[in-house]
Amino acid sequence: MAAPDTRTQLLDAAEHLFAERGYRGTSIRAVTERAGANLAAVGYHFGSKAELLGAVVRRVLEPINAAQSAGLDRLLARTPDPAVSDLVEAFAGPLFDEMPAGDEGGARTSRLIVTILGDPAEEVRAWTGPAEATARDRFLAAFARALPGLPPEELRFRLRGVLTVTAMDRADAYQQHPVDCQPPAAASDAARRWAITFLAAAMSAPPTT
Repeated sequence: MAAPDTRTQLLDAAEHLFAERGYRGTSIRAVTERAGANLAAVGYHFGSKAELLGAVVRRVLEPINAAQSAGLDRLLARTPDPAVSDLVEAFAGPLFDEMPAGDEGGARTSRLIVTILGDPAEEVRAWTGPAEATARDRFLAAFARALPGLPPEELRFRLRGVLTVTAMDRADAYQQHPVDCQPPAAASDAARRWAITFLAAAMSAPPTT
């Protein structure tokens, strides 16, 4: 098997470091040293540290976004107005699929998402790519039809909450031993069911007055 090219090595190194240290805590020097590349490599391949972050996040999230969109397509093929619980399953389910309990890569993905959501650095706000934006906007439109009394900003807040709760659970699941010696797959299935029930109820709550 051929060794990863420099660009891939930089992405791999940056993904680890951004997940562990956040944006401000990760230096270009640290990325290039971990990747075994020269200091100018980030500028050559990505242009800046902020653009490197965007490339890392898009690489991680685009498969999730594709699965979310495919799930929504299947729902809409059955009915133009899916139930809230089905929409939550279509949105959150791929996060569980891509971040299974006990999987180091999945744990890193979840930590990266949590870091992005909570990082105060201004550059982090620009991470969103077109695939993420398209998937989010399609789900917002579907949830708006299912929850017509919910103001748009509160709906956006709740959808961010679905992402945050799921990512936090997946990050925590990697650190915990399965309950009653359950294998990781069984633990993930149980957590997925609990999350869908909880998050569907949260999304369906009356508007805040």
